[in-house]
Amino acid sequence: MTEQPLRVTWVQPEDLLGHELRQASEDGRDASPQASTWHTSGGPPSPPRAGASTPPAPPELRTLALRLLDELALLPTPLGGREPTSLPEIVRSCDTAGPPGGTRTTVPGEPGAPPPAPSTPTGATVPGGSGGPPPVSGRGGVGESLGVQQLHAAWLGRAAGCLLGKPVEKLELPAIRTLARATGNWPLTTWFTARGLPLDLAARHPWNRRSAANSLAENIEGMPEDDDLNYPLLNVLLLQRYGRGFRTADVARLWLDQLPAGRTFTAERVAYRNLLSGIEPPDTARHHNPFREWIGAAIRADVHGWAHPGDPASAAAQAHRDAALTHTGNGVYSAMFVAGTIAAAGGGADVHASLRSGLAVVPPRSRLAVAVRDAVETARAHQDFDTVVDRLHAAHGHYHWVHAIPNAALLAAALTHADGDFTGSICRAVSGGWDTDSNGATAGSVAGLLAGHPDRLPERWTAPLKNRLATSVVGFDGIGFDELARLTQEALRP
Repeated sequence: MTEQPLRVTWVQPEDLLGHELRQASEDGRDASPQASTWHTSGGPPSPPRAGASTPPAPPELRTLALRLLDELALLPTPLGGREPTSLPEIVRSCDTAGPPGGTRTTVPGEPGAPPPAPSTPTGATVPGGSGGPPPVSGRGGVGESLGVQQLHAAWLGRAAGCLLGKPVEKLELPAIRTLARATGNWPLTTWFTARGLPLDLAARHPWNRRSAANSLAENIEGMPEDDDLNYPLLNVLLLQRYGRGFRTADVARLWLDQLPAGRTFTAERVAYRNLLSGIEPPDTARHHNPFREWIGAAIRADVHGWAHPGDPASAAAQAHRDAALTHTGNGVYSAMFVAGTIAAAGGGADVHASLRSGLAVVPPRSRLAVAVRDAVETARAHQDFDTVVDRLHAAHGHYHWVHAIPNAALLAAALTHADGDFTGSICRAVSGGWDTDSNGATAGSVAGLLAGHPDRLPERWTAPLKNRLATSVVGFDGIGFDELARLTQEALRP
């Protein structure tokens, strides 16, 4: 029997080079000489959806890829002035008075000012909505802590939204729509299922192979492991160990202690490899890391928002220290946007005000901020969410499906269009494609927090979770979401 070669994903130089060429075209660097050298030498493009191409590149091509990666890192980008990565520069670009956490001083209508409050599209009927029931006792605010029931609802929401998106992760948008329509579940309102699915469609559009066994309606038995839950768990440990004053190096130490390398992907895996090679933060985010503007930092941001209810700027500053290990530019902004949005929601704002607060802590001229503002306006303008999604894909389809910009835009559009309703939020986020489980998770976290209590989440979403979370994070496997909420509240105490 011939032994199959080990092919570690997301770190092969020949694959990183293709992604870095794509990144260069997005951030305005002239990489035409490097691209010409690569292609004339027989270099392959980056894999469109997988983490590694096959077969492995010959040694001379791998050596060339490493040299070109170094050359590309030296090219200046014309977007540096409007898309800084350091926190002081971000704060200045947002026109914030004083240190992070200070009072925002933008004037409506000026650059950096938040857009006007969105409204539900004309004729749309959304049950519950962001007005919903009154906040529960113990709701957070500046200088206060979130209640354990709010955190319980947020954790459940994150899990349900993630689980909804798992079976269709990596599928193209037309495939997601086809599979759901074939089982009478479009517009999406409940879990995906293979029951009643025609065999030809199942063969043509196979579910995500790693997730189908535990994320379809007929086989869900608790919350299976996912990095969208692992990273928030790690950040609970981060605050337990180091407190809110943690440094980026502390995040790295925690990962090396607690996070198996095989449970990392894209930018996180490259940063992990860089740490083992002796590279220190923030260079871990830059060295041979073409995924540095992808979505990974955003899925780690919930805890930072929970730690600062009513104070989006402080939440964003805390998220920045986490994100800087693995990301730059728009990858960092996506984490700050999520943390700011969640902090505002935890302080009592409705979904629309929360999104405006999240947008206010990222550079207003950045591509992510522009995309989010346009997505909110698009969601306000169209009653049919499929139309909203089609417009987003037309505008941002040139990005990789895991890139932060299209996914942040979709998240904002889904939350806006659903008007805070839990089912509407997670179903819209997942039905828009791209990084389905990550977008579903964050949408569920925001909407769960807005609901304020686990009993206010529909039972069809919470019952299959069976109050059980599987994870490789040591000490948490099998934990109940109620217990996790209690531990989270303890970790969040100043």
